[in-house]
Amino acid sequence: MTFVVTENCIKCKYTDCVEVCPVDCFHEGPNMLVIDPDECIDCTLCEPECPVEAIMSEDDVPEDQHGFIALNAELAKAWPVISEMKPPPADADEWKDVKGKLERLER
Repeated sequence: MTFVVTENCIKCKYTDCVEVCPVDCFHEGPNMLVIDPDECIDCTLCEPECPVEAIMSEDDVPEDQHGFIALNAELAKAWPVISEMKPPPADADEWKDVKGKLERLER
């Protein structure tokens, strides 16, 4: 089992989770973070740190978000590791409750 970043992260990209990760498994894209499933050690530290509840155990990912399991694995190979907290985008709070953001994912 691994942890997965889901749609709620798109356009929010809060990095609170990155600070607590002991293995640097987070990767940063233009407007979202992902978790490398090969690096994640299932420590659960990141999940409660996410202010938009975008991180969850692979077993708990809702059916309509299952595509994010493969998406995290794919994008973690392309995006650089992020290991330090950064300020969120200026408009992050405006996006945190928006649904259906997959089309806004920037690769």
